[in-house]
Amino acid sequence: MDWQQYIHSDPKILMGKPTVKGTRLSVEFLLGLFAAGWTEQQVLENYPTLTSEALRAVFVFTAE
Repeated sequence: MDWQQYIHSDPKILMGKPTVKGTRLSVEFLLGLFAAGWTEQQVLENYPTLTSEALRAVFVFTAE
């Protein structure tokens, strides 16, 4: 998976933290939700602008 299609960093958004494109949701924030026990379904229901592919990109980005 090419995470760069889904994750980017812009100094004008959240002080340059990596975020999911088209959102103000940082990689750090989303990983925190999973660490707190949220499921993929809960994240997608609460943040409908996200896709399963974007969430997968968060993990690929973090692994690299």
